Amino acid sequence: MRAAALGLALRALWALALSSLSNTLAVNNSGRWWGIINVASSTNLLTDSKNVQLVLDPSLQLLSRKQRKLIRQNPGILHSVSSGLQTAIKECKWQFRNRRWNCPTSQGPNIFGKIVNRGCRETAFIFAITSAGVTHSVARSCSEGSIESCTCDYRRRGPGGPDWHWGGCSDNIDFGRLFGREFVDSSEKGRDLRFLMNLHNNEAGRMVRALGTVFSEMRQECKCHGMSGSCTVRTCWMRLPTFRAVGDVLKDRFDGASRVIYGNKGSNRASRVELHHLEPENPAHKPPSPHDLVYFEKSPNFCTYSGKTGTAGTAGRFCNSSSPGLDGCELLCCGRGYRTRTQRVTERCNCTFHWCCHVSCLNCTNTQVLHECL
Repeated sequence: MRAAALGLALRALWALALSSLSNTLAVNNSGRWWGIINVASSTNLLTDSKNVQLVLDPSLQLLSRKQRKLIRQNPGILHSVSSGLQTAIKECKWQFRNRRWNCPTSQGPNIFGKIVNRGCRETAFIFAITSAGVTHSVARSCSEGSIESCTCDYRRRGPGGPDWHWGGCSDNIDFGRLFGREFVDSSEKGRDLRFLMNLHNNEAGRMVRALGTVFSEMRQECKCHGMSGSCTVRTCWMRLPTFRAVGDVLKDRFDGASRVIYGNKGSNRASRVELHHLEPENPAHKPPSPHDLVYFEKSPNFCTYSGKTGTAGTAGRFCNSSSPGLDGCELLCCGRGYRTRTQRVTERCNCTFHWCCHVSCLNCTNTQVLHECL
């Protein structure tokens, strides 16, 4: 009897260990494709012919088998994905430049550090902004002709108005969205809460048609035709908004993100998508919409350094002594105080253009007062 009970206990422990290991591997695989940001040299880009073998950079080994297949099937798209990721990282740093967490990155394969292994708001924003970056960059690259497998969006053709007509080359947002979903989501494995959270935030980042998303606000650009620039006829096409507009919307969603828990409908007849879903932690709150960012745990303390959570702390950060906001010294320095110092900065000023072709400038020296967190 004791032997049987011991056997059952060992089996339970073994199953628990395997589950923990699989979850750890799934976490580590999340966002591994971000490591291709280092693949920016021309020697690592796909050639113009599908018959030529792709020369794999070691960084490309971070991609899943499906992602490498998508790269091979779409010559020219690797540079677009890498460019979109670079744009997303710059935008992340801009949006959080005055926050305790300022979107720090490293040069290694783990671009964003240990924060991606958590389930906090910051993790949600990283997944959303990088997914949006791929969608935006690929859609624009299609209209620029740098990807062999896609072209412009030609759905708007022919007459458009009394003095203009559709033409030109519109950004192909549909191809960008479909490729983004296939490429970005393929790195997510599992069925747990983290898996559902990452997939949800990926989709929230690339939402292109839902109400209130920036990708639905494509702007019309036109070019004039006529004698001496009279603009008697205009040719117009649709362009995506700037990625700054994308970042602004996602930052608003970050501030209003929904905390969720793992939901299970408990029906054997339900599909996998219906069976496992996200529910608000507070039953009184509405379920998160497809364009909301979601998270399931509290953010770590970003005030001090922690090797366990991978936070760098705010010591040494510059703050605004006169601001009561998040960039102010009281909040950014977490009440530890700050030191003030001055530095002299020499910059070029009063520049004049001389025909042809020379620019002359003066050197102006200014004194700047800097406040640095202790």
